[in-house]
Amino acid sequence: MNESENKNLKLYYNIREVATMVGVAEHTLRFWEKEIPILRPKKTASGIRQYTNRDIELVRLIHNLVKEQGLTIKAARARLKICKQQVVDRQDIIVRLKEIRSELMTIKLKLDELDPEGVLKIQ
Repeated sequence: MNESENKNLKLYYNIREVATMVGVAEHTLRFWEKEIPILRPKKTASGIRQYTNRDIELVRLIHNLVKEQGLTIKAARARLKICKQQVVDRQDIIVRLKEIRSELMTIKLKLDELDPEGVLKIQ
């Protein structure tokens, strides 16, 4: 079993790992916890946050709403409260479309390598 498979088996992640995964600062995660009630990672007796995969997906949703869609924390909180499943579905669609775009760009680059003179015009 390689390291990436071991990572998938991990039950809890600390705040530093989650911040790195999502691309935000640790203090941003703590702020989101205060402002968005459904984001509540487990805490140890010493107060260390332990994020589950579900928590990380929620953090990614919040990140998308706030950083990519430009919503305020208040608007993101309201949207998650009212229609969390719709937000999750939309996020899944966005992720899949980005994956498809990446795959298409890779195919286009390979085609460009096969046809350096541009005889086959693909638009």
